Amino acid sequence: MILEIVSPETSLFKGEVTSIAVPGVDGSFQILNNHAPIVSILQQGIISIKAPSFKFSKESAGLFTKVNDQNYTLAITSGTIEMKDNKVIVLAD
Repeated sequence: MILEIVSPETSLFKGEVTSIAVPGVDGSFQILNNHAPIVSILQQGIISIKAPSFKFSKESAGLFTKVNDQNYTLAITSGTIEMKDNKVIVLAD
């Protein structure tokens, strides 16, 4: 599935991922390939991203924390997430 993470300032990440875990207001949840459509509000916490490879822009690379070669995390204060047609868009603060 395609993941795009956007902040008010810039696009932080766009690429193919295998899963993403996010801090929803009613608890954390994970989205996998072919997940049902969903829109949710996110609260302060950590977004965990799993992908075969990562490419970040110079501006956003410092915001992500490397767990290992296929896992990165991103701390957010709030946001929203939408999953539709195997594309996930995260609007993050």
